[in-house]
Amino acid sequence: MRHVILGLALLLSTIVVAQQQTVSLEDIQKNGTFRAKSVHGLKSMDDGAYYTTLAEGKTQVIKYSYSTGKAVKTLIDLSKIDNCPIDHIEGYDINSTQTKVLMYVNKKAIYRHSYTANYYVYDIPSKEITPLSNEGVQQVATFSPNGEMVAFVKENDLYIAKLKFGTEVRITKDGEYNKIINGIPDWVYEEEFAYNKALEWSPESTELAYVRFDESDVKEFTFPLYKGTHPTNEDYSLYPGEYSFKYPKAGETNAKVDVKVFHIKNRTTKTMKLENTDTDYYIPRIRWTKQDGKLGILKMNRLQNQFDLIIANSASGVCKTIFTDRNKYYVAEEVLDNLTFLDDAKHFVYVGEFDGYNHIHLYSMAGLKIKQITKGEWDVTKFYGYDTKKKLFYYQAAKENATKREIYATSIDAKKTYKLSAKSGTNNAVFSNDFKFFTNYYSSTTVPTLVTLHSQNGKLLRTLEDNNTLKSAVSKYKIASKEFFTFKTSEGIELNGWVVKPLGFDANKKYPVLMTQYSGPNSQQVLDRWGYGWEQTLAAEGYVVACIDPRGTGARGEEFRKCTYMNLGKYESDDQIEAAKYLGSLNYIDETKIGIWGWSYGGFMSCSCLSKGNGIFKLGIAVAPVTNWRYYDSVYTERFMRRPQENAKGYDANSPISMVDDLQGRLFLIHGTADDNVHYQNTLEYVEQLVQANKQFDMFIYPNRNHSIYGGNTRMHLYNMMFDYLETNLK
Repeated sequence: MRHVILGLALLLSTIVVAQQQTVSLEDIQKNGTFRAKSVHGLKSMDDGAYYTTLAEGKTQVIKYSYSTGKAVKTLIDLSKIDNCPIDHIEGYDINSTQTKVLMYVNKKAIYRHSYTANYYVYDIPSKEITPLSNEGVQQVATFSPNGEMVAFVKENDLYIAKLKFGTEVRITKDGEYNKIINGIPDWVYEEEFAYNKALEWSPESTELAYVRFDESDVKEFTFPLYKGTHPTNEDYSLYPGEYSFKYPKAGETNAKVDVKVFHIKNRTTKTMKLENTDTDYYIPRIRWTKQDGKLGILKMNRLQNQFDLIIANSASGVCKTIFTDRNKYYVAEEVLDNLTFLDDAKHFVYVGEFDGYNHIHLYSMAGLKIKQITKGEWDVTKFYGYDTKKKLFYYQAAKENATKREIYATSIDAKKTYKLSAKSGTNNAVFSNDFKFFTNYYSSTTVPTLVTLHSQNGKLLRTLEDNNTLKSAVSKYKIASKEFFTFKTSEGIELNGWVVKPLGFDANKKYPVLMTQYSGPNSQQVLDRWGYGWEQTLAAEGYVVACIDPRGTGARGEEFRKCTYMNLGKYESDDQIEAAKYLGSLNYIDETKIGIWGWSYGGFMSCSCLSKGNGIFKLGIAVAPVTNWRYYDSVYTERFMRRPQENAKGYDANSPISMVDDLQGRLFLIHGTADDNVHYQNTLEYVEQLVQANKQFDMFIYPNRNHSIYGGNTRMHLYNMMFDYLETNLK
């Protein structure tokens, strides 16, 4: 009987395997088959005992208890509002008194982080909903701490809505497109300092601080717009239109910035008097301290190798620098969101690289260092905050391995550290306002997003999302596992990588390999986290897919991360070439069929590797590539390269444009004509030099598409085209 059961089990398992399907491009790019669910819109309420979420249908905001997990109140239900002007909620915020909900609809993206929308205010007690402003769309609408006002930006000017009186006050009147911006960053600040709001309420709701950008002297970049689809521009049916915006390229003029404070009661505005008379600097963040009338101004010099924390007296405008971080390379932009003023009004936290690794440091408000909280040859990758009651610092780190992330707490005396995450992979936490609870977002290469709620000591309280439906769906597919590996280059540098082998892998066969990579500064592609890409489709079609993080990438200390300084592209491409040689030495790789592809910085790498690889690459695909850093923006490029006026050799020696004579292999260039980030200019200037060098290549252009190249069927077309290119030229 036992043999019969075993035989039946074997038969059933064989049938299940036979019924499994391979992963198609439609699964990856169109259907979202392997997209994990998560818990979105979870916001901790001010008391720390409750949180709110936007219900799945996006018509309700529900209040939950952290301790019990039960819904205690529906704060808003659109279906129960008479004559409600909206039928769904795209985003929301709740005021401190829990009496009003600020929500928006009709979100329309501008650039990476910025968007316009129609905001509405819902009064919970009266169950009335009203538009925030009756004219035009708004940006960055933000409750005052007392919950009675909302600051927002409209057409580059700053406004305050006083909810109690239903009035709207215009704070600035000089806002003008491509000239003056109040309260929101310009293009380059938004893109490279990663934020969309340049205004901050004072803790007592008596003042509103904001940054004013004067981009009058910044040169414009213009690209054509065609009729197209998704969307359709009927006005351009016969004659193309154009889009112009201020874009400071490396070495060119940046916007001039001022920090201003508006006093609500007096209706007066004062400009903060920065100590340095040099106007060529950045103010990427402003942040009120815990002391009344004391505004923190976070400043960087043009080369971003000096960071200053300035405290301004909002009444007098007098400023004083209390802390400076100077770095022989650059100060990473991550410090901007990791600087925290503590509630005791006596200290601040700074996460910096003073000993070669990113660690937490405690300072007094006089700028004196009190203590280094974390130490070791590993990086703190996120700082979550400080619990004043437990006297614990909470953070994410790559302590165990650069390819993983864990959650920790360390005591203020730095003597005790507690690991709060239990599972190996990638963990990210969102803490309640009082740090008594945290929501952990976990995943690995084999486990889709698992969202769990924990007490502050890490104890599991409940599971919020287990993605069991997705797990069931995945079981119906033939999946090629992602295997992690390390290898040493000829220079003795150990690099991390992963490889996906073909379905039905036979170690005695030789397979073509496609290397996928991004390779940009402080980025990481080799991480133990969930995500199936087109490597699964390629594996089903007989390809090996490999990814290697070169020098310059993250979570391996400052020297590894910043060794590419002044020479972007040199060491990264050297390492990708070394990786190709390593892969070619493996028994199951056909060393004559090695390809490389990448997007943006990864496209830059593909072009560089085909010129520097001495024929090791049979093929390269470059999507939206940078081809000379002279064409890219000032903030990003100068952070790593300084200005071209100071480092012409670094710019030109590592430019694919300078290497066209050495290009070998089939090259496929792809770009969108409306790319506001890596301009189409990069590809066109590269193409001209390829032509003059008599180098053959392939090229495809997507009209009206930006850096992400999407809309309608665009993504499917792109990946089908790249797949066909591999089938024709790499197999």
